[in-house]
Amino acid sequence: MNDYLDHFRGRIVAASAAAAPLRIAGGATKDWYGGPLQGEVLDTRPYRGIVDYEPTELVITARCGTPLAEVEALLREHRQMLAFEPPRFGAASTIGGVVASGLSGPRRANAGALRDFVLGAQLMNGQGELLNFGGQVMKNVAGYDVSRLLAGSLGVLGLITQVSLKVLPLPLVETTLRFELDEIAALARMNQWAGQPLPLSATCWHAGALTVRLSGAEAAVQAAVRRLGGAVVADAAPFWDALRDQTHAFFDTDVLWRLALSPAASAQVLGGEQLIEWGGGQRWLKGARAEAGAIRRAVAAAGGHATLYRAADKHAGAFHPQSPAIARIHTRLQAAFDPAGIFNPGRLY
Repeated sequence: MNDYLDHFRGRIVAASAAAAPLRIAGGATKDWYGGPLQGEVLDTRPYRGIVDYEPTELVITARCGTPLAEVEALLREHRQMLAFEPPRFGAASTIGGVVASGLSGPRRANAGALRDFVLGAQLMNGQGELLNFGGQVMKNVAGYDVSRLLAGSLGVLGLITQVSLKVLPLPLVETTLRFELDEIAALARMNQWAGQPLPLSATCWHAGALTVRLSGAEAAVQAAVRRLGGAVVADAAPFWDALRDQTHAFFDTDVLWRLALSPAASAQVLGGEQLIEWGGGQRWLKGARAEAGAIRRAVAAAGGHATLYRAADKHAGAFHPQSPAIARIHTRLQAAFDPAGIFNPGRLY
């Protein structure tokens, strides 16, 4: 595997010398996410494999080109999981792309985001240097936590060559309930439940139905079922898989916005169809009649931000504009890790 690292180093050093952009790519299952693609492809897929996994320690370490499916299959053998439920986007999805995209699935609001599970990472910077951050235990950071900074960085800081992720046991029992509620009532119900000791692991409101997943010990789940009421959904796993992997019919659209808001924020009237997750914290919007600036102003006024998640035309920018202070930090970080600016230029901002 050192030969692959030497290959990466040679490509990166040459690209930096020539100021030639490189496009870091694994399975290319998320090429549509973020800004436009630029540069020659630096393929991470050959650098693959599980480096270390000790189920009793609840940590797995894998090289960047390792397929997500391979990681999850190994974890299932030991009744464990990546609790942030990263969207799979196809069999080609790699663990490096999972971390670089920073995307989490239905369980995120209750289990935590992807970045909360990154314990350590290895990064090759714009000089071809191999840098190590974090480790394989929860309390291992002294100074700036760069390993978690890489989550959602879309490769603009360097090539993520290896990551260590915290894993959790699979729930003993899961039950799904459905309630017929409009958007206002569903948001109120989700906020009410958020302050109660309930084994919630996912929520989804769409088209007048609120769907709730309960996960944990059998006694806790059954007590919650009796307390909440609603209709029990038989064989709900396909629904949550479709939501996680964004194969649900709602996501079949050319233009899709992702709105990040406080769960307590009121309903957003933006002239389109919405699907609401994470107890109200993540709201998907399609068919919006408002223009991009108006959508972002409305969401910002409610204390959130809006991402143009999927669209052929992203002239408005994929991500919500940064404040001047954050933009300066972002620029300095990129200059420190990638002075020549060769990694995925324009992909993030």
